[in-house]
Amino acid sequence: MAVTDLEIRAAKPASRLVKLSDGGGLQLWITPDGAKRWRLAYRSGGSQKLLAIGVYPATGLREARAAREEAKRLLAAGQDPLLVKRLAKATKATASANTFDAIAIELLDKKRRERKAPPTLEKFQWLVGLARPAIGARPVSEITAPEVLAILRSAESRGKLETARRLRSTIGQVFRYAVSTGRADADPTGALKGALSAPTVQHRAAIIEPKAFGGLLRAISGYEGAPETRMALELISLTLVRPGELRAAEWTEFDLDAAVWSIPGEKMKMRRPHRVPLAARAVAILRELQTITGHGKFVFPSIRLPARCMSENTINGALRRLGFTGHEMTSHGFRSSASSMLNESGLWNSDAIERQLAHVDNDSVRRAYARADFWDERVRMMTWWADRCGELRCGGDTIAKKS
Repeated sequence: MAVTDLEIRAAKPASRLVKLSDGGGLQLWITPDGAKRWRLAYRSGGSQKLLAIGVYPATGLREARAAREEAKRLLAAGQDPLLVKRLAKATKATASANTFDAIAIELLDKKRRERKAPPTLEKFQWLVGLARPAIGARPVSEITAPEVLAILRSAESRGKLETARRLRSTIGQVFRYAVSTGRADADPTGALKGALSAPTVQHRAAIIEPKAFGGLLRAISGYEGAPETRMALELISLTLVRPGELRAAEWTEFDLDAAVWSIPGEKMKMRRPHRVPLAARAVAILRELQTITGHGKFVFPSIRLPARCMSENTINGALRRLGFTGHEMTSHGFRSSASSMLNESGLWNSDAIERQLAHVDNDSVRRAYARADFWDERVRMMTWWADRCGELRCGGDTIAKKS
């Protein structure tokens, strides 16, 4: 005899399992804890089986009866409803693991295991976040090139040409990882090469004329802000490191007696350890700075949060306060300034200059053979460069002789 909604609502739990039958094998099981669960008893392949349909009231009487009729249809077609349900559940789980979001998370975890730099991880997450609303929940095998192009066009339409370019690259990384793990057949971003407007290459502003650079150094000497910021400006001019490498410098990386700064690979752009020879002036600055920040982890700690390093805007902000606009000089521009003047001097091996800048040769064959560190020449070169900076700061403009 069929049950009614009224009977189901009125049914109370007992000390033992209570079963209400609706016919055709459909039953409502009421457990001692008060839960009401739909079950369908049926025979398949000569065996008695039980199919869980849902929990009342989330699955109502009408839905339970519809599930019973669907199970009968499957049995008539020679299919086992329980196996069909398990297959559907496995398929759904597989599809969920194969979404763009899921694969991007896996790739991010891989990058973390490979100890990619925090800024690299943050940029990857940010770019993936731009794609997530449109394709995050979609299986990668179903995402097409036009769908990806629509995401890129959205960034492009806002004038973010460089963002669109990097976004294509990041989405491509996710797809290529999916291909390598057998969850996609191809990377659709490859078909989008040339589909975007090319951003205008803008080199970071740098002062490369010697007299003007001397004026910058004099301005830094007279900087009236925090002494740590003034020292950061002078040190970045003497070491040729990237701004992020200077900001994140830790006292444990320095051997001031040996005049060497050893930067671990995880902090470097190319993930390779890098040694920086320190001129006498650089060592003197660091010894003075040690009396201010030497008690902590970072050489340049944040003023507000000492457990963190200096903000990436601090050095550029100081340059603006000194009167140098973003079109004239940037924190990264000190590398270009030094590189230009070192090369123009004609005194130093260009490979030694490139190694001091921690550049990696794009030619894989040349890179394989160019393993020399040029350390001795770099030590002499950085001493020469510190002397050159001192001369320019004092208003001189003669090329010092190679020591």
